[in-house]
Amino acid sequence: MRIRNVPGAFEKIMAHSHVVSKPMEHKGRWKEVFGNGNPIHLELGMGKGRFILGHAQAHPDVNYIGFEKFSSVLYRATEKIDHPGHHPNVRLLLEDVANLTDIFEENEVERIYLNFSDPWPKDRHVRRRLTHRDFLEKYSRVLGPCCDLVFKTDNQKLFDFSVEEMKAYGLEIVEYTRDLHNIPYAEGNIMTEYEKKFSGKGHPIYRVAVRFRPQP
Repeated sequence: MRIRNVPGAFEKIMAHSHVVSKPMEHKGRWKEVFGNGNPIHLELGMGKGRFILGHAQAHPDVNYIGFEKFSSVLYRATEKIDHPGHHPNVRLLLEDVANLTDIFEENEVERIYLNFSDPWPKDRHVRRRLTHRDFLEKYSRVLGPCCDLVFKTDNQKLFDFSVEEMKAYGLEIVEYTRDLHNIPYAEGNIMTEYEKKFSGKGHPIYRVAVRFRPQP
């Protein structure tokens, strides 16, 4: 992904009403940040925000937190929130997913979305994939029992790798499709910027939803 630098992006997003500048200080206390006890859903690698803001508008009874590690990309998402009172159930973080367990306590999150994550195609980079079992371990530590991980991609090799990692980790597959836009439960699907682009070119969209089993 080519990222166009936005001069002053860091300073602009840190001043934005929906950006949490020191997220580690809120570990275990995110319900206080939102001022309610609604369930918390994460999007890891949220891009320009189309997906998370669409979900937040459709589900006002859910709190959404988006991770994005590139300031110029996160800035584009903040541009879509043009008033401090809009999207009250959204918070945005300039953060790396590697820090997930430093930001959330055990059982603090109900669902995680991974949308069009970097495929890291070279074998030497396999552990950087957000569906590698090392990351699944991190997710298991912040998700409550019987909570979900939902993964979408247009990359068949990454999808196949991800499903095998999920099976090897012992996750329960609850939804699986290799052509998301041509199945009944695609209704209500909110597309990311990438999804809209790739599906418009005729690429099939792959999706799998898995459930973390309760620990014995």
